This record gives sequence, C-alpha cells and structure tokens, in this order.
Amino acid sequence: MTVSQRISELQALLTKGLTEGIGVGHSLGVQCADLGDGRAVYTLKPNQAQANAMLTVHGGVLSTLMDTAMGSAIFTRLPDHTGYTTLELKVNFIRGVALDDPELRCTATTVHVGRRTATAQAEIHSAAGKLVAHGTCTCLVQPFGGA
Repeated sequence: MTVSQRISELQALLTKGLTEGIGVGHSLGVQCADLGDGRAVYTLKPNQAQANAMLTVHGGVLSTLMDTAMGSAIFTRLPDHTGYTTLELKVNFIRGVALDDPELRCTATTVHVGRRTATAQAEIHSAAGKLVAHGTCTCLVQPFGGA
C-alpha cells in the first residue's frame, strides 16, 4: 500500500468516526487538518467541557491531542494490515491554555518506524503561535485484520 493510500484509509476512518459520533474527534473536538508521509496536523478548539480545576484546558486533553497526532503520523508510514498501539507517551507542558483560546494546533512527525516499534514527536502551539506542550511517543507496531 502506498503512503497516499494509507493516508486515504486514515482519512476514511476519521470521517467515519465523526459521522457516527465515535472517537476523540467527536467527543473532544479533535480535528485532522493535514496528513502527509510521516506527518500529521490536528487542531482542537478549547471549550468548557475540557476544563481542569484551574479552568484551563486539562493536560489529559492536550496529551490526547498529541497521542492522536503522533499515532496518525506513524500510521501513514505503516504497511497494509498493520496497526499500532501506544506503549509510552511523554508530554512536557510549557504553559496553560485558556478555555477561550481560539484554536490549538498539534504537529507530529515520525522519528523512527521499524517492524516492531515506532517513535514520533509532536508540538502543540496556541493560536498566537506560542508553544503549549511538546512530547514523544513509542508505539508497538502489530498486524491487524485482513490477510
């Protein structure tokens, strides 16, 4: 399967999730803005449902945004009938995010994609372009479905 076919497959899965009300795209408002070869960009519009006790965007929401983007970047580089699951997620929070921030943008790129593991890195920036968080992940690469 080519990278463009893999990207089309992922876009179809994301669209299905939004249409059927499944997944983080639907529940948290995580939206795919761009997919490329080993690269993914996702956006999130903060809202009150994402608040922590300090009335800023919860760190778990930011972590989910990063995990989604990094997993998608990895997915674009995997062969047909191969999936992934996150083994390790490391996030560094740089600053809080106000619930009225217009939009967060997370850009993720692969670092290494092997037969058994893959790694990626990501950064989240505010609408003003300020770094909000950065992180890395390690994923287990594994076959799924099909023959």
